[in-house]
Amino acid sequence: MLDKICNLNLNFENLSKANDSVVLQRALQGEQSIIDIENCGTAMRFLTAYFAFSNQTVLLTGDTRMQKRPIKPLVDALLSMGANIQYQDKIGFPPLKIMGAKCTNTNIQINASISSQYITALMLIAPMLPNVLVIELIGKIVSTPYIKMTLNLLNQFGVAAKFDDNRILVQNAKCKAQNSTFVVEGDWSSVSYWYSAVALSVNSSITINGLTKNSLQGDSILPSLFSFFGVNTEFIENGIILSKLDFQTEFFVFDFCDNPDLAQTVAVTCAGLKIPCILNGLDNLNLKESNRIEALSNELALCGIKCIATNNSLQLFDFDFDELEKQIDTYKDHRMAMAFLPLCFIMPIEINDSDVVKKSYPNFFEDAKTIGFSFEENLN
Repeated sequence: MLDKICNLNLNFENLSKANDSVVLQRALQGEQSIIDIENCGTAMRFLTAYFAFSNQTVLLTGDTRMQKRPIKPLVDALLSMGANIQYQDKIGFPPLKIMGAKCTNTNIQINASISSQYITALMLIAPMLPNVLVIELIGKIVSTPYIKMTLNLLNQFGVAAKFDDNRILVQNAKCKAQNSTFVVEGDWSSVSYWYSAVALSVNSSITINGLTKNSLQGDSILPSLFSFFGVNTEFIENGIILSKLDFQTEFFVFDFCDNPDLAQTVAVTCAGLKIPCILNGLDNLNLKESNRIEALSNELALCGIKCIATNNSLQLFDFDFDELEKQIDTYKDHRMAMAFLPLCFIMPIEINDSDVVKKSYPNFFEDAKTIGFSFEENLN
C-alpha cells in the first residue's frame, strides 16, 4: 500500500498470493465505487484508512462474517481526523460509505485492545497527511510485534517513526525506495502448521525457504515456542530445517496476546500430543474470521478433548481419542482448516469447506502433499 500512497514504482518478489493480498491489490489498482473485500479483515482496515483521505467515494463491504467484525475504533479515529465515513447498516460495522475528505487533525487516540491492524492502517497513511501523525494508544495493546514491524517498514522507506510506551509518532514524509525491488519475507504464521506437523509426526524433517533468524515478525517466536513440543529449528541460508526431537513438555502455559494467530496451531498440537495446557491472552480471538475460542472448543471436544473456554482463554485436558473419523468444521476460517490438518497423524479427519485456506495460503494442501501428507479431496 505504501507504494500506492507514495507513487513508488516497485517490483515485488515473493509477494503473497493470499486472498487478503489479492483483494487489497485489486482495490488499490482500480477506480471502483463499490469494493467487496469478502472476508479479508486486513484489506478492510487498510482500505478504510486509505480511502478516508483520498479523492474517491467508495462503498466498502464484505461477506456476512465481515459485517459482524468491528471497525468502530478505526472509524472513530479517522472521523476525529476529519474523515467523512457513514455506516450503511449497523453502527460500528461494515459496510462503510467513505467520501474522501481533507485531514484536519493528526493528533488522535485509538483503542489498542482489539486489533493492531487499526494502528497499522493509520501509520501507513501518514505520508498522505499534512502534519506529523501522533497516535495515543488506549487500553491493553495487542499484537505489539506487528506495530513494531510497521515502524520498521516505514523506516526502510525513509519515513521516521517511533513507538514509546503508548504513543506513536510518524512523520508525514514522502516515502523513498532504496531499491527498485522489494523482497517480501516468508510468512512465519503460515509456517506454524509445518511445525505442528513435525511435532505430531513420529519422525520427520522439513526444509522451508524464505525465512530469516532476525525476522521482525512476531510469529518468528516459533523456534522457541515449538521446542516445548519436540521440534528443533536449524537456521540455514535463506531458510530453516525442522526436525523431530524426543523431548516434549508435560504441561504448557502461554499468553498469546502478541501472537494470536498461533493459538489454534498450538491448541491442536497440544491436543495431538496429549499435553494439558492453558492458553491465555485470547482476548480478540472471538473477533477474527470466526469466534476462534468457540470454534476450537467445539472441534476439539468432537475429537475427544475436554476443554474449558472463557472469553480470553482455553484450557485443554483429559484426551480421550478414538479411531472414528472426525468431520472438522472450519467456520469459514482459514486457520481452522490449516491448524487441524496435522491432527490426521493422530486420528482420521475430514476437513469441511477446506477452500477457506485461499484467504492466506492458497497452496497449503499442495504443499502438504509435497512433505508427505496423504489425503483425498471430496468434490461433492
